[in-house]
Amino acid sequence: MVKGAKDCGFRVGIGYDIHSLVEGRPLVLGGITIPHGKGLLGHSDGDALLHSISDAILGAAGLGDIGTHFPDTDPAYRGADSAKLLGFVVELVAKEGWQVVNVDANVIAERPKLSPHFGEMRGRIAGIIGIPVGRVSVKARTSEGIGAIGRGNAISTHAVALITKAD
Repeated sequence: MVKGAKDCGFRVGIGYDIHSLVEGRPLVLGGITIPHGKGLLGHSDGDALLHSISDAILGAAGLGDIGTHFPDTDPAYRGADSAKLLGFVVELVAKEGWQVVNVDANVIAERPKLSPHFGEMRGRIAGIIGIPVGRVSVKARTSEGIGAIGRGNAISTHAVALITKAD
Protein backbone atom coordinates (compact mmCIF):
# COMPACT_ATOMS: atom_id res chain seq x y z
CA MET A 1 0.00 0.00 0.00
CA VAL A 2 1.17 3.50 -0.74
CA LYS A 3 2.46 5.21 2.39
CA GLY A 4 -0.38 7.14 3.96
CA ALA A 5 -3.05 5.50 1.76
CA LYS A 6 -6.06 4.08 3.57
CA ASP A 7 -8.28 1.23 2.50
CA CYS A 8 -11.68 2.88 2.13
CA GLY A 9 -13.44 -0.49 2.46
CA PHE A 10 -14.82 -0.45 -1.10
CA ARG A 11 -13.47 -2.00 -4.28
CA VAL A 12 -14.66 -2.03 -7.90
CA GLY A 13 -14.07 -4.76 -10.47
CA ILE A 14 -14.89 -5.09 -14.15
CA GLY A 15 -15.67 -8.17 -16.21
CA TYR A 16 -16.01 -8.96 -19.88
CA ASP A 17 -16.96 -12.04 -21.86
CA ILE A 18 -17.89 -13.01 -25.40
CA HIS A 19 -19.23 -16.27 -26.81
CA SER A 20 -20.21 -17.43 -30.27
CA LEU A 21 -23.85 -18.21 -30.98
CA VAL A 22 -24.32 -21.74 -32.35
CA GLU A 23 -27.17 -24.04 -33.33
CA GLY A 24 -28.18 -26.83 -30.97
CA ARG A 25 -27.66 -25.10 -27.62
CA PRO A 26 -30.14 -23.25 -25.43
CA LEU A 27 -29.52 -19.53 -24.95
CA VAL A 28 -28.71 -19.14 -21.26
CA LEU A 29 -28.13 -15.54 -20.26
CA GLY A 30 -28.37 -13.94 -16.84
CA GLY A 31 -29.20 -17.30 -15.30
CA ILE A 32 -32.33 -17.83 -17.39
CA THR A 33 -33.10 -19.62 -20.64
CA ILE A 34 -34.29 -17.30 -23.40
CA PRO A 35 -36.17 -18.60 -26.44
CA HIS A 36 -33.89 -18.26 -29.48
CA GLY A 37 -32.73 -20.43 -32.36
CA LYS A 38 -29.12 -20.43 -31.13
CA GLY A 39 -27.24 -20.65 -27.84
CA LEU A 40 -23.86 -19.57 -26.55
CA LEU A 41 -20.94 -21.91 -27.17
CA GLY A 42 -18.86 -22.59 -24.09
CA HIS A 43 -17.29 -25.23 -21.88
CA SER A 44 -20.00 -24.50 -19.31
CA ASP A 45 -23.56 -23.48 -20.18
CA GLY A 46 -21.98 -20.45 -21.91
CA ASP A 47 -23.78 -17.78 -19.85
CA ALA A 48 -21.56 -14.84 -20.82
CA LEU A 49 -23.49 -12.44 -18.57
CA LEU A 50 -22.91 -14.45 -15.40
CA HIS A 51 -19.30 -15.00 -16.46
CA SER A 52 -18.62 -11.27 -16.74
CA ILE A 53 -20.36 -10.63 -13.40
CA SER A 54 -18.25 -13.37 -11.79
CA ASP A 55 -15.08 -11.82 -13.20
CA ALA A 56 -16.10 -8.36 -11.96
CA ILE A 57 -16.65 -9.66 -8.42
CA LEU A 58 -13.44 -11.70 -8.41
CA GLY A 59 -11.48 -8.77 -9.83
CA ALA A 60 -12.79 -6.40 -7.17
CA ALA A 61 -11.61 -8.82 -4.48
CA GLY A 62 -8.23 -9.33 -6.19
CA LEU A 63 -8.93 -13.05 -6.64
CA GLY A 64 -8.21 -13.55 -10.33
CA ASP A 65 -10.85 -14.59 -12.83
CA ILE A 66 -13.27 -17.45 -13.42
CA GLY A 67 -10.77 -19.20 -15.68
CA THR A 68 -8.43 -19.46 -12.71
CA HIS A 69 -11.08 -20.96 -10.44
CA PHE A 70 -13.08 -22.97 -13.01
CA PRO A 71 -10.70 -23.77 -15.89
CA ASP A 72 -12.17 -24.90 -19.20
CA THR A 73 -9.52 -27.62 -19.26
CA ASP A 74 -11.18 -29.30 -16.26
CA PRO A 75 -13.87 -31.79 -17.33
CA ALA A 76 -15.64 -31.17 -14.02
CA TYR A 77 -16.90 -27.86 -15.42
CA ARG A 78 -18.13 -29.19 -18.79
CA GLY A 79 -21.74 -28.06 -19.08
CA ALA A 80 -21.56 -26.41 -15.64
CA ASP A 81 -24.42 -24.20 -14.51
CA SER A 82 -22.94 -20.68 -14.47
CA ALA A 83 -25.41 -19.69 -11.74
CA LYS A 84 -23.72 -22.23 -9.46
CA LEU A 85 -20.30 -20.89 -10.45
CA LEU A 86 -21.42 -17.34 -9.58
CA GLY A 87 -22.67 -18.67 -6.23
CA PHE A 88 -19.24 -20.17 -5.56
CA VAL A 89 -17.64 -16.82 -6.47
CA VAL A 90 -19.86 -15.00 -3.96
CA GLU A 91 -18.94 -17.57 -1.28
CA LEU A 92 -15.24 -17.21 -2.12
CA VAL A 93 -15.21 -13.42 -1.75
CA ALA A 94 -17.27 -13.74 1.46
CA LYS A 95 -14.57 -16.02 2.90
CA GLU A 96 -12.13 -13.18 2.17
CA GLY A 97 -14.33 -10.76 4.13
CA TRP A 98 -16.17 -9.06 1.24
CA GLN A 99 -19.79 -8.70 0.21
CA VAL A 100 -21.29 -7.50 -3.07
CA VAL A 101 -22.98 -4.09 -2.95
CA ASN A 102 -24.23 -3.85 -6.54
CA VAL A 103 -23.75 -5.06 -10.11
CA ASP A 104 -24.25 -3.14 -13.37
CA ALA A 105 -24.06 -5.07 -16.65
CA ASN A 106 -24.40 -4.56 -20.40
CA VAL A 107 -25.22 -7.22 -22.98
CA ILE A 108 -24.23 -6.49 -26.57
CA ALA A 109 -26.36 -8.52 -29.00
CA GLU A 110 -28.27 -7.93 -32.22
CA ARG A 111 -30.90 -10.50 -31.30
CA PRO A 112 -32.91 -11.73 -29.59
CA LYS A 113 -34.63 -8.71 -28.04
CA LEU A 114 -33.57 -8.89 -24.40
CA SER A 115 -35.55 -6.13 -22.68
CA PRO A 116 -38.58 -8.39 -22.05
CA HIS A 117 -36.28 -10.63 -19.98
CA PHE A 118 -34.53 -7.98 -17.85
CA GLY A 119 -36.83 -8.34 -14.85
CA GLU A 120 -36.34 -12.09 -14.65
CA MET A 121 -32.57 -11.76 -15.22
CA ARG A 122 -32.23 -9.12 -12.50
CA GLY A 123 -34.22 -11.23 -10.05
CA ARG A 124 -32.16 -14.34 -10.78
CA ILE A 125 -28.84 -12.51 -10.48
CA ALA A 126 -29.90 -10.77 -7.25
CA GLY A 127 -31.01 -14.11 -5.80
CA ILE A 128 -27.72 -15.80 -6.61
CA ILE A 129 -25.64 -12.97 -5.18
CA GLY A 130 -27.93 -12.38 -2.20
CA ILE A 131 -28.64 -8.68 -2.75
CA PRO A 132 -31.87 -6.73 -3.37
CA VAL A 133 -32.99 -6.72 -7.01
CA GLY A 134 -32.74 -2.92 -7.01
CA ARG A 135 -28.95 -3.31 -6.79
CA VAL A 136 -28.74 -5.22 -10.06
CA SER A 137 -28.88 -3.48 -13.42
CA VAL A 138 -28.94 -5.26 -16.79
CA LYS A 139 -29.01 -3.31 -20.03
CA ALA A 140 -28.67 -4.24 -23.69
CA ARG A 141 -27.14 -2.64 -26.74
CA THR A 142 -26.60 -3.68 -30.33
CA SER A 143 -23.40 -3.29 -32.28
CA GLU A 144 -25.24 -1.64 -35.16
CA GLY A 145 -24.59 -4.54 -37.53
CA ILE A 146 -20.81 -4.37 -37.07
CA GLY A 147 -18.63 -7.47 -36.67
CA ALA A 148 -19.54 -10.94 -35.41
CA ILE A 149 -22.00 -9.52 -32.89
CA GLY A 150 -23.65 -7.36 -35.53
CA ARG A 151 -24.04 -10.37 -37.81
CA GLY A 152 -25.77 -12.27 -34.99
CA ASN A 153 -22.87 -14.71 -34.54
CA ALA A 154 -21.88 -13.75 -30.98
CA ILE A 155 -22.95 -12.02 -27.78
CA SER A 156 -20.63 -10.05 -25.51
CA THR A 157 -21.13 -8.75 -21.99
CA HIS A 158 -19.54 -6.20 -19.68
CA ALA A 159 -20.10 -5.94 -15.93
CA VAL A 160 -19.01 -3.76 -13.04
CA ALA A 161 -19.31 -4.86 -9.41
CA LEU A 162 -18.87 -2.89 -6.21
CA ILE A 163 -17.88 -4.83 -3.11
CA THR A 164 -17.40 -3.72 0.48
CA LYS A 165 -15.94 -5.19 3.63
CA ALA A 166 -18.50 -7.49 5.23
CA ASP A 167 -20.00 -6.45 8.55
